[in-house]
Amino acid sequence: MVDFEMEETQRQMVGAAREFGRGVLQSAEVELDRVADPAEVYKSDLFWRVMGQAFELGFPKMALPELVGGLGLDPQTTGMVWEEIGRWGAGFAASLVSCSVVPQLINFLAPNNRELIDKYVIPFCEDATGRRATGWCSSEPEVGSDGKNYYDPEVRHHTAAVKKGGKWVINGTKSDFISNGSIASVFVVFGCVNPSLGIRGSGTFVVPGDAPGLSRGKPLDKIGLRLLSQCAVFFDNVETPESWMIFPPGDMYPMLHHSIITVGSLGVGYIAVGLMRAAYEAALAHSKQRVQWGKPVFEHQLIADKLLKMFTAIETARAFLWKASWLGKKQFPGDLKTSIAARIYATDQAVKHTAEAIQIFGGYGISKEYPVEKYLRDAKLLTIMDGTNETLMFKAAAQL
Repeated sequence: MVDFEMEETQRQMVGAAREFGRGVLQSAEVELDRVADPAEVYKSDLFWRVMGQAFELGFPKMALPELVGGLGLDPQTTGMVWEEIGRWGAGFAASLVSCSVVPQLINFLAPNNRELIDKYVIPFCEDATGRRATGWCSSEPEVGSDGKNYYDPEVRHHTAAVKKGGKWVINGTKSDFISNGSIASVFVVFGCVNPSLGIRGSGTFVVPGDAPGLSRGKPLDKIGLRLLSQCAVFFDNVETPESWMIFPPGDMYPMLHHSIITVGSLGVGYIAVGLMRAAYEAALAHSKQRVQWGKPVFEHQLIADKLLKMFTAIETARAFLWKASWLGKKQFPGDLKTSIAARIYATDQAVKHTAEAIQIFGGYGISKEYPVEKYLRDAKLLTIMDGTNETLMFKAAAQL
């Protein structure tokens, strides 16, 4: 049976995340969220100091095996940590969750490619600067949610990869929504090799962020998760070695994509729980201090009802994500429908209850002097991150 008692490693990791969150993340997140031009965020010493501390504490490498320098932690333990980091800084959490995608895919798909392991996985695990953040390039201006349509040959990546003289030459554009797009040191890129197979005709390539011909657009100016860099990435005759295609095109492509979605959905869901916790704790404290009609608003039944429903949503969303993580621990990568369903539930509840926290604060809730308006802005983006909840619902429902 499931045991709700934390193991010692879990206590240590969550404790470290909480101390880091309270002492470093929270104030940095608020300060950088208010920077008008997002491009300036990634030039600031504060952003890189915080990223460096997160790397030094080992959060981005939690899921990587000890053999390559990672911490070798199971999905439930990493989820607990991401919830805690999401509680104090959702923008940083989204960036950190995304930044290990290249070493994780190399380790999963090409564990015997010593060149890539030595160049990108081990140095990532050794990094204490945050400068080795990575990103993945899948969605394109004309290929968004329908990138999950694996069997229509008319739907394909328009970024093309052609083999020439022992190298792959990549041309095309990836969309404005590439996470860590402006700061990634290396990318995993999905490029079409065989157009007749549609999306399944794409290969998966490792491409250095400083490769000649690779350029990046301006970071998106978003309503929430403003610390997560998202921008377009352009490829103009970008070359990468033949052996750096870590997954070939063909009928196994859906398996790869499903694995990415199964694992990625958990990270998004745990950040949502962290945001709900932040909103709930702020609203609860405010409700016990704010006096109206002669008593703290907490003592009014309507407010108490809102707070209990927030508490219930946090507990149920967390438990659902723990079940999905447990399935991932039993057999990698876990169960697609359970991970997606848990993510959809958590993110939808986060939007609902961060809005309710604003109601509890009343007029103060819409002021940037108070934290809850930011929680709502951040929560809304989680229902779109790595695919909209609506399109992910179709993918999960197909597995029933």
